[in-house]
Amino acid sequence: MRGALIRRTLGKVLFEYKSGFFQSSFSRRTYMAAVCTKLGQPLEVQELKSKEKLQPTEVRVAVKNAGINFADLLMANGKYQVRPKTPFTVGMEFSGEIAEVGSEVTKFKAGDRVVGIGKEGFATELVMQPEMLFALPHGIPYEKAAGMLASYGTALMALARRGQLKEMETVLITAAAGATGLAAVDVATSLYKAKVIAACGSTEKCNFVRERGAFATVDYNAQNLKDKVKSITDGHGADVVVEFVGGDMFMQCLKCMAWEGRMVVVGFASGDVPQVPANLLLLNSMSLMGVFWGEYLKRKPKVLLDNIEEVISLCQQQYLDPYVGKVFPLAEVNEAFQYIQDRKSMGKIVLSMT
Repeated sequence: MRGALIRRTLGKVLFEYKSGFFQSSFSRRTYMAAVCTKLGQPLEVQELKSKEKLQPTEVRVAVKNAGINFADLLMANGKYQVRPKTPFTVGMEFSGEIAEVGSEVTKFKAGDRVVGIGKEGFATELVMQPEMLFALPHGIPYEKAAGMLASYGTALMALARRGQLKEMETVLITAAAGATGLAAVDVATSLYKAKVIAACGSTEKCNFVRERGAFATVDYNAQNLKDKVKSITDGHGADVVVEFVGGDMFMQCLKCMAWEGRMVVVGFASGDVPQVPANLLLLNSMSLMGVFWGEYLKRKPKVLLDNIEEVISLCQQQYLDPYVGKVFPLAEVNEAFQYIQDRKSMGKIVLSMT
């Protein structure tokens, strides 16, 4: 009996060590996290004290990987719609393993593989309610899973629900080498057999997205977007535009659209929110709409949950293939942010907690 007790104790210690946090009888358990202590300043990787006892409905996740979203950069710089009070742990998207569950949790058990959307994802451990945690199939690696939900969820929402994309239509996607842009290329080509015109900022990125399925590319730093799109489509224009950049790029995209074309605005990476010349919409019977993926959780939660489940299912069946461009250790989170800000990234940038 004493031997069995020792084996159970050693097993628990080994699990906690592998999960990224550790507790002994001499010290309280701790974990590492990327913390924003002051808006606009580099994040600090700190050792924080773990929550000792879970509430009955809470779960503890041992995080394996976390995906970096543009919203994380904006939030850390105080430029996002939501401005948390400092200090706060950054990160909204992660994958990992259930380390512990509260007494009333039945959805998961310790050891389950999960992927989730929430807060404080840039950490080796987090505690949360399980509503935005989802079972992660064994066929999907943790690295890919960490960058799967927000990018692919947004792309699918933009193209299917908002843009009403039809098979074989022509789609123009700006910032197409970025995480969500590349996800949109994948969704459009793999699910709708659409002809994707991918707009990027360099020859290297244009070549990359062509390898990932784009029908044609435009280097908008070297070519005229309107002329190139009209040439590629024999004057027809793009049936659907997914626009991430804003500013002058938005204005150029308006002039690239087909009669009764639909543009879905996803973001303003340039920092310039454009003014809409409504006469262009009227003259070409065009539709202009936006998509704010995260807001669906508050306004239409079932739509968002169904969207996430569909993304996981499509990735599990290998209809969609998330691309991880680079992995940084948690200790290099600021270098990862700078890599994205310098426009070096292609695909999703992911943090590793191990």
